[in-house]
Amino acid sequence: MKGNYSLTMKTSKALYLVIILNWGFFQLGMAQKKDSDYKVAAYYWPAYHNEPRWRTFFDGREGEWEIIHRALPKYEGHRQPRVPVWGYEDETNPKVMEKKIDAAVSHGVNVFIFDWYWYEEEPFLEKTINDGFLKAKNNDKIDFYIMWANHAATTLWDKRRSHKMDTIWNGEVDRKNFNIVTDRIIEKYMKHPSYLKIDGKPVFSIYELGTLIQGLGGIEETKDALDSFREKVKNAGFPGLHLQAILWSNIPDTKSNVPGDNAKTQNNTIEVLGINSLTNYQFVHVSSPVDNYLDWANKAVDKWQDWDNEFSVPFFPHVAVDWDTNSRFYDYKPNIKEGVNPTNFKKYLIKAKSYMDKHPQQYKLMTINSWNEWSEGSYLEPDTEHGYGYLEAIKAVFGSN
Repeated sequence: MKGNYSLTMKTSKALYLVIILNWGFFQLGMAQKKDSDYKVAAYYWPAYHNEPRWRTFFDGREGEWEIIHRALPKYEGHRQPRVPVWGYEDETNPKVMEKKIDAAVSHGVNVFIFDWYWYEEEPFLEKTINDGFLKAKNNDKIDFYIMWANHAATTLWDKRRSHKMDTIWNGEVDRKNFNIVTDRIIEKYMKHPSYLKIDGKPVFSIYELGTLIQGLGGIEETKDALDSFREKVKNAGFPGLHLQAILWSNIPDTKSNVPGDNAKTQNNTIEVLGINSLTNYQFVHVSSPVDNYLDWANKAVDKWQDWDNEFSVPFFPHVAVDWDTNSRFYDYKPNIKEGVNPTNFKKYLIKAKSYMDKHPQQYKLMTINSWNEWSEGSYLEPDTEHGYGYLEAIKAVFGSN
């Protein structure tokens, strides 16, 4: 009995060792696969739900859906209104968000970048991520991170007075509010297991670097605030912070501190503030709207090499779907009229993938505008014109996850 028992124990230990080794190799393989994956990140505009402060801009209780389903064409052939296949759903409902996550991941979109707002010492449009995404049962399938959309809130969001472009809430914050914002981001979001991290560092994106600098009082004051943010992230248990800036046509330089200054010292700002990466939010920020999508996109993508040469930090390529803000205005606004289709969109996904492959030392991240910018005509969510065509284009280039 003793011999049989000893043999059984040896066999069990050997089997256990095999299982542990196999699990270790599996985990290593998964880690390697995850590290080598392309991160296809779509911006998420959290505008389609009832929120009391939203009614500053809309009469009803459905958020910006109110102008989407009421939009009218402004010329023959104008692609308005844009009609969602899924209907005008409330994104703060976890079930609705679960459907979005499943559709995204099954077509190769594996990151949501949530636009996040802070006005008059409180958050705005935060319910989408808090009540929708964070309560979705499948939010472990997709990564996410926050882009602080720190621009002014204007009457652009109110069709009745959009032509005035009056400021309702300023986007600038002082140091007190900056500290409140960063504490909130760390506690509510960065600690979530699905929050995107590069080299273990949670990613945080800033929409208007110039506005941040102005609000905090200058470059040195902004550097001090960001250094403090980094220290708080480390104290939260992370190795550091990956700070990303949205690149428009230019970035304020360290001499003038004027947003939009086109001096040739833009990289100084990036280095002084410790920015880790750059990307775009929309082609329109670097390429004026023209009639044809291909002309518009080519002009934007041609800048990628210039930014490679100009900046000392990685640029993550960006691709936009479309541009048409006419649902927000009574008067006519320029928009892309021709060549807007999944086939042409796919061409620039291929360019983005090629760019990432040519930069093997960089993290493989690209950004897309957007998951659901319906009011700007730039969205991946299925509509009645192209169906799932844009998502299928992503799947064809990057595969599903």
